[in-house]
Amino acid sequence: MTSILVLNGPNLNLLGTRQPEIYGHTTLADVEAMSVEHGKARGVDVVCAQSNHEGALVTHIQDARGTHAGIVLNAGAYTHTSIAMMDAIKGAEMPTVELHLSNVHAREEFRHRSFIAPVAIGVIAGFGANGYKLAIDALLGYLETR
Repeated sequence: MTSILVLNGPNLNLLGTRQPEIYGHTTLADVEAMSVEHGKARGVDVVCAQSNHEGALVTHIQDARGTHAGIVLNAGAYTHTSIAMMDAIKGAEMPTVELHLSNVHAREEFRHRSFIAPVAIGVIAGFGANGYKLAIDALLGYLETR
């Protein structure tokens, strides 16, 4: 069975309590359960991981090669700062969907720049927790055409 990695970056372990006016009340556990269930409904395994550490996220991306068909990545603040994560996606040659719970383009200027977008197959932003389902569907649609 096809497997995809849903990878969450820094501070996403605080979902549900951190700035709920921006990120909502859904917890990371809720997001992961929803992603796994949505994957099952689509006939794929979803494996979830989260880290607050850039190097650990890079390792997850590198280790995905040969294990998963693609990645849904909510890199959090590393989206705007991490050349290392960008290089890992490029080097691992993993189809990756960049995901944000909030519409980063309606927020602070520094959030408008992404180091992930140039190496991602697409970006989904602003749909809250439902964005994970959209990202999974988008990734699977991409994989079906390859």
